[in-house]
Amino acid sequence: MSVLRVATYNIHKGVQGLGPVRRLEIHNLGHAVEQLDADVVCLQEVRKVHRREERYFTQWPELPQAEFLCPEGYFAVYQTNARTRHGEHGNALLSRWPVVSHGHEDMSDHRWEQRGLLHVELEVKRHKVHVIVLHLGLIAGSRLRQVEQLGRYIEREIPRRAPIVVAGDFNDWGAKLRPAMNKLGLQDFVGERTHTYPSRLPLTQLDFVYARGMKPAGMHIPRGRIWWRMSDHLPLIADFKL
Repeated sequence: MSVLRVATYNIHKGVQGLGPVRRLEIHNLGHAVEQLDADVVCLQEVRKVHRREERYFTQWPELPQAEFLCPEGYFAVYQTNARTRHGEHGNALLSRWPVVSHGHEDMSDHRWEQRGLLHVELEVKRHKVHVIVLHLGLIAGSRLRQVEQLGRYIEREIPRRAPIVVAGDFNDWGAKLRPAMNKLGLQDFVGERTHTYPSRLPLTQLDFVYARGMKPAGMHIPRGRIWWRMSDHLPLIADFKL
C-alpha cells in the first residue's frame, strides 16, 4: 500500500516576537519544511505580502511565503483568507504530487475574523486525493458552525468514495470538535503525545489531521528548541496508507 505523509503547520506569518524584538524566521522555516519530508504540507498564517514587514526586515523574501517555502520539485497552492491594512495572509498547500485542481470557500463567521477553506485535489500514484486546509475561528460557536459548513462543502464538492484529508489549526482546545468531525466520516490520531501548542511548552493540541478513506499508519511531532523558536505551534506529521 502507498503511504501518504501529511504535515500541518501554523507558521505564524514567518515572524516571531513582538515590536522591536521580533525576528524573521521564514528562512529557518524553509529548512524546516524540507526536514518534514512530507508528501503534502498544509500551512496556515502564510503571508502573501506585508508592506510594513518588508520595510522592517532587510532579508524579507521577494517571493510570497508559499512560493518561498516550497521545496524544489513541489507544487505550491495559496489562497488569501484575510486582508489587512498592510497586506494579506491565508492558507497554503505544498505538494510533492501533481495538483489536479484547487478551490476556496470563505468560512468567516463574523466580521472580526476572516477565515477560509483551501481545497486541493492531488493525483497520488493514480489515486485522486482531496486535501482541505483549514484555520478555524477563536470562538467555540464559530468553530462548530465552520465544521458544519465543512460538511456541506465536502458533500457538495467531493465524491463520496474519494479519499479526503482535512488538516490545519482547528483552535480546538480539548478536541471538542472530534465528535462532529467523526460524524463527517473523518478520523484523526488519538494519543497522549499530540500536544502542539504552545511550542515552547506544549499543553494542548490545536493542530489536527483528519482523514477519510485512508488507514492511519503513524504520527510524529518534532520537538526541541529549533522548532519552538520558529513558530508558536509545532508541526504535526501524520502517515496514512492509501
